[in-house]
Amino acid sequence: MTTDVQRLTVVTEESGFGKFWKRFGSVIAHTLLVIASILMLYPLLWMLSASFRPADEIFNSGLWPSSWSIDAYIRGWNGLKVSFGTFFINSFIISLLSIAGNVFACSLAAFAFARLEFKGRRFWFAMMLGTLMLPYQVTLIPQYVLFLNLGWVNSILPLVVPKFLAADAFFIFLMVQFFRGIPKELDEAAMMDGCSPWRIYWKILLPLSQPVLATAAIFTFIWTWDDFFGPLIYLNDMRQYTVMLGLRTFVDSTAESDWGGLFAMSVLSLVPVFLFFLFFQRLLIEGIATTGMKR
Repeated sequence: MTTDVQRLTVVTEESGFGKFWKRFGSVIAHTLLVIASILMLYPLLWMLSASFRPADEIFNSGLWPSSWSIDAYIRGWNGLKVSFGTFFINSFIISLLSIAGNVFACSLAAFAFARLEFKGRRFWFAMMLGTLMLPYQVTLIPQYVLFLNLGWVNSILPLVVPKFLAADAFFIFLMVQFFRGIPKELDEAAMMDGCSPWRIYWKILLPLSQPVLATAAIFTFIWTWDDFFGPLIYLNDMRQYTVMLGLRTFVDSTAESDWGGLFAMSVLSLVPVFLFFLFFQRLLIEGIATTGMKR
């Protein structure tokens, strides 16, 4: 009986009727995915369209502008007291320094937790993971008081220096999981050849950990570039503003808001993040996939 059912199923699948329903289901699935993609991209497409509209048509026309203009880009770039290019430079400096700090400090801390034997290693690793459950607002006031006493407020130091102190527990945990998947026999062979722990970290683990390092770098860049709250707290001088703070200056509750300039500069602010992800997406996917398989 089972054999007859299997034969009937095979015949049905090989018939034109079975192929039709298979193709029909594939078409329906792809159609739904396209519709969902359009719905998700609509706000971005609307913002891109609005950045090319005249100021009096931004909220009064459909997705396609009745006339095209780049005045919003010119006005947004040069319309403030400080050129918007200054905000881009500030954001790039903070982001690149944050990437360097996170990749170096977090990988070094992860190497210690994954490879070195020291007293209380599990306890300190658990304490480190516990900091992931602390909201940023809980530590905000003590950090601000500390940086205020150090005289670092109104500078990029509060935004950059903690990155060099392995303050992001998420990246430490990510790298620990990756390092644990690298065979320890490599360390033992290197120690027999006279390598110190530092050389094992620098010459063996780091070259083998490019995917997870790239993952940490990409996430650090995106999170730092999109950060609004941190620069808002510590930066007061407009010449030190980041891109996110610069976008806020286009909207003023006490005066006229420049929506065209806001949308134009918002479009430009997405370009670095998109390009950064585009160039390193292979390493990002590889890093997440391989890290997920570690024990």
